[in-house]
Amino acid sequence: MIAIELDHVSRDFTAPDGRGYRALDDISLSVAAGSFLAIVGPSGCGKSTLLNLAAGLLTPSAGTVRVDGEPLTGLNRAATYMFQQDALLPWKTVRDNVALGLTLGGIPNADAHARAAAWLTRVGLDRFAAHYPSQLSGGMRKRVVMAQNWIIDRGIVLMDEPFSALDVHTRQQMESELLELWENTADVPCTAENAVVRQAARSPRSHKTIIFVTHDLEEAIALADEVVVLSAGPAARIVARHQVALERPRDLMELRTAPAFVDLYRALWAVLREEVVRSQRNMPHVRA
Repeated sequence: MIAIELDHVSRDFTAPDGRGYRALDDISLSVAAGSFLAIVGPSGCGKSTLLNLAAGLLTPSAGTVRVDGEPLTGLNRAATYMFQQDALLPWKTVRDNVALGLTLGGIPNADAHARAAAWLTRVGLDRFAAHYPSQLSGGMRKRVVMAQNWIIDRGIVLMDEPFSALDVHTRQQMESELLELWENTADVPCTAENAVVRQAARSPRSHKTIIFVTHDLEEAIALADEVVVLSAGPAARIVARHQVALERPRDLMELRTAPAFVDLYRALWAVLREEVVRSQRNMPHVRA
């Protein structure tokens, strides 16, 4: 089953001077339910724009976005979105932040807090439930945001460079925790107290569908089932798609030295490097 599909999608913007600008051009992409797709490309190529189209935050200038086979109109109610910068409310405790999506969806506070407590235990933050975001490290805040996204129990998780601000060691730890969470989602019962959750749960899946945007090619290969490479902008398009034939579960501490990983990195980098160079040529140079 296809969870989300972009069918010949393009997206245009208007520059401040009134001229038109095509960010994405004729993108066709289907993502199987329960799979992990990573998207890489040069800076400014439209990766976040593509993710925003999948989220329903933007509408296509041409083409169609489909979710579970149905054209997307408005927000994608089957998805949650994990941004580069977390959006935790500083005046709420960690437990209240994790429970927020449930309470906004009409779940009684006691039930929402009980489920938030269970998720905080799962991500190793049960001792910090009464803390505030300012009292947490960067990695701990990311765990809170992951719990916040998973607790709503929607079928699709959209992730826009969620670990880019972390140091390399914390980043690798978060990557491992993300994979563990994703691979074991089936262990969490899918409750359906409100219409949004029922809609996301209507098709049984082994685990959630993830679309993960990153600048880091190594991260993309380490995490994903498939890596998509976008060309340099403007009018970015898909220039490569590669399946990641690496066994799961993956030991990310050792994976990057495996011959299959290195071979795939070389194949993808050969394509991505050309687009990075082209992107740099297209950038306006600043003169002193």
